[in-house]
Amino acid sequence: MSLLSILLQAAHDLTPFAKLGAGFGAAVAAIAAGMGIGQIGRAAVESIARQPEAAADIRANLIVAAALIEGVAFFAIVVCLLIVLI
Repeated sequence: MSLLSILLQAAHDLTPFAKLGAGFGAAVAAIAAGMGIGQIGRAAVESIARQPEAAADIRANLIVAAALIEGVAFFAIVVCLLIVLI
């Protein structure tokens, strides 16, 4: 029984570090999403410059890919914020 109380006390002592890690994770998710969308946008602009007649298809794919990245980033940020708040 004493081992369980020691483990519970150790987990309670590490709570601030868990919250710090969750905040760091939210920041990393937001930065990575921004970089990913930037790379997609750069590639789309280069593609449109090379083939202007395919601009509509490229733009549609750009929007779908950016939306998928935003969804994953939003999910990661929500999970990290839930860890911080709970």
